[in-house]
Amino acid sequence: MADTLPTLKQQLAQLVASPSVSATDPKLDMGNRGVVDLLAAWLETLGFSVELMPLPGQPHKANMIATLSSGGPADGGLVLAGHTDTVPYDDGRWQSDPFKLDDRDNRFYGLGSTDMKGFFPIAIEAARTFVGKPLRQPLIILATADEETSMDGARALVEAARPRARYAVIGEPTGLKPIHMHKGMMMESIRITGRAGHSSNPALGASALEAMHDAISTLLRVRAEWQAQYRNPGFAVPVPTMNLGCIHGGDNPNRICGHAELQFDVRPLPGMPLDELRAELDRRLHAAVADEKISLEYGPIFRGTEAFAQERTAELVRVAEKLTGHSAESVAFATEAPYFKSMGMDTIVLGPGDIDQAHQPDEYLGQDRIQPMVKVLEGLIAQFCL
Repeated sequence: MADTLPTLKQQLAQLVASPSVSATDPKLDMGNRGVVDLLAAWLETLGFSVELMPLPGQPHKANMIATLSSGGPADGGLVLAGHTDTVPYDDGRWQSDPFKLDDRDNRFYGLGSTDMKGFFPIAIEAARTFVGKPLRQPLIILATADEETSMDGARALVEAARPRARYAVIGEPTGLKPIHMHKGMMMESIRITGRAGHSSNPALGASALEAMHDAISTLLRVRAEWQAQYRNPGFAVPVPTMNLGCIHGGDNPNRICGHAELQFDVRPLPGMPLDELRAELDRRLHAAVADEKISLEYGPIFRGTEAFAQERTAELVRVAEKLTGHSAESVAFATEAPYFKSMGMDTIVLGPGDIDQAHQPDEYLGQDRIQPMVKVLEGLIAQFCL
């Protein structure tokens, strides 16, 4: 049965050729059904039971849960998970067509090759070894939608409490190193509305820019307090960060500024729940900007992702360290790991690509990473499914 499947290279070429850009700009945003339909067909050929779960209100986007089981317990086993969407691409800056797999220099070039469509053919190749073998626990290959923007795919899984498993490996690009911890991410906005007027008489208006100065000063004080209060030496940057990313306001030098907006991000450490951080920011900002002529609106640009931490003593971490030959590490970028962890699964992030290749022109997956990753996944499947 497995012999009827396309080769790993053919599979990756077909996945790259199926556009699945996820973007906050509706003009760029796409669905992922082409990708999950391909994966579903290949996994059904292997003998997996496949279910597609369209996202609520977004039928052009879906999660896929594919299960290989010998009829044992339905709430155990191992999940090999990845997202099917990519970021937008810079048209004209690629040396080759981003939607056509280019095999050169011992690398596979293509949009999503490393982040992270390349993980799926590798997971399927590892699964081939176990087709027809009696599995003590199920093997689940899971594909999600919209990780690059809203995390709506992962959120839908949590709301459905699916899948029910014991262990999860998320194949994000980590250079074949197991990751047991990462920071969270918040993207926030402050909108201040004042009153425009002629600049020759300040009493004619209320400056939104001057009020924004007070808001920014408050943010910088909060940042300093958080960095004094929270520290984790397991991260290269051991403190939470806050970046003031962009600001817009006013329209002319001789008018009192009537409106200003600041967008910023926060990268919290594990143990810093987003709801608590937002509540503190809301309270402090409104206290700082209390002029009755000024209104302040603060809120998230999107819901954000919690920080993630898996105990280093967990069996999954220890087995991954042994199979890869690398000690578990941390990263600063966010993944779907906290969503799987919230469903009761021991979780790690472990994939063949490099994060330095993600989100840029000429993204590639090094071919020398493929067989080592297949072997690691085979070892994990053998440990937790046989």
